[in-house]
Amino acid sequence: MVVRVRVRITRDDKEVETSALANSGYESETPQILAPIKVAELLSLWPPTKNVEETIFETAGGPLRVWIISKGVKVKVMTSDVDTEYVDADLVISPIADEVLLSDKMISELKIALEDVGRGFWRFTWEPKERIRRSEPPKYWKL
Repeated sequence: MVVRVRVRITRDDKEVETSALANSGYESETPQILAPIKVAELLSLWPPTKNVEETIFETAGGPLRVWIISKGVKVKVMTSDVDTEYVDADLVISPIADEVLLSDKMISELKIALEDVGRGFWRFTWEPKERIRRSEPPKYWKL
């Protein structure tokens, strides 16, 4: 099991609601949300334009070419009883990803506390430790 949360990603007048995998092993200097090309298309951010940085991420599976739009989107977590404030995030577009990933800094900025990843349990950092939330089902994005 893993922890996935329901998020809303917005850019101007476009938005996408999806589950996102909270990946504490995805280390970043800034809050980043990695998304498949299909999500970027829905946000009108694909194909890339002039304000996009093309770079290579070193991953466990080898080098991965990605496109980064610095502070390109706003992200919030949505549950049945809480909608968090939006957080500015870098959008990282991956040609091979099939689901949305949250980086370690993004997890922190969204105030997500991973309680028992093996069981898919999490909570918001401001909630009491007894308040346990369950992981969302995955949402896979295919081209």
